[in-house]
Amino acid sequence: MACTHLGEKFDDLLEDMLESYRGTPHTHRIGKRFLPSRTEIAEVIQDLLELIYPGFHGRLDLTEQNIREHTEALLERATRKVHRQVHNCLCYAREARGDTRPDNVDPCDQKALGIALEFAERLPAIRDLLAGDVQAAYDGDPAATGTDEIILAYPGLLAVTVYRLAHELHIQGVPLMPRIMTEWAHGVTGVDIHPGARIGRNFFIDHATGVVIGETTIIGDNVKLYQGVTLGALSFAKDERGRLIRGYKRHPTIEDNVVVYANATVLGGQTVVGSGTEVGGSVFLTKTVPGDSIAKMKAPELRLRSKILGGPRNVEVGAEPKPADRSDEDPAPSEAELASPE
Repeated sequence: MACTHLGEKFDDLLEDMLESYRGTPHTHRIGKRFLPSRTEIAEVIQDLLELIYPGFHGRLDLTEQNIREHTEALLERATRKVHRQVHNCLCYAREARGDTRPDNVDPCDQKALGIALEFAERLPAIRDLLAGDVQAAYDGDPAATGTDEIILAYPGLLAVTVYRLAHELHIQGVPLMPRIMTEWAHGVTGVDIHPGARIGRNFFIDHATGVVIGETTIIGDNVKLYQGVTLGALSFAKDERGRLIRGYKRHPTIEDNVVVYANATVLGGQTVVGSGTEVGGSVFLTKTVPGDSIAKMKAPELRLRSKILGGPRNVEVGAEPKPADRSDEDPAPSEAELASPE
């Protein structure tokens, strides 16, 4: 039905839009049934945060008398949502492979339920890992006033919390949902952790913003990263047809007790930062560093120039700038000369 109030060209515009759909099938889901809901996955994250950190997220009036009833209802609600979204993800993957079944056959439901229940069973162990991350943040940041502040305010902990939850679904083979979860955290915190990365205990990202941890990164225990750190790939191998080869180790290994300072970049699947090593700020590292080392850049030369007219061209770092020598300049006019019309 033509929208005549929008003018004669509307039908042509409509046809152009529909033709654009037909020409780019990888940009639409027309004729498809299954897709996870980003909105409900965000709700799942909020429910899980409330389960992981009771009293900090969601309901605040928790007591020993009501905690059991509250946890029961919340755990049931979160598990039901996880089941539904895992189901959608598994059926999405089947549909993408062209594996369609009659409408009365649902091959995804029982597997999705098993994954959801196993995920729920893992929550106490995930809480144990995150308790270590909270303590590592407090132990590693002298500005922290307590662990409450870290749970309530630190974006690095939020990003790591969502990563640890998403990683459990990733290792169970759930498509899409783990990445949607970590990208939610990426948008909120500025920290991009792929759910496929493997991260050990007592992990702390200080300041957090701009950190990138790639899919095949391996991080040991007691590791601390600062803002702007990239643990990335050197380059992407391609097959004989020029397509990216996937599924091989592209990102570095960071062993136990390593500190990587701000804006450092560590690249490559064969790159290993040995246990106990410190990687200095702004280092660009593509080769293995042995344990108990310090990797840092040579200090750049800092040059200062005076902004004062006639001042020295170069100023020694740390020195007070000398006043300009104005002996050759004309003296400043007096008030009488300034007032004179001539």
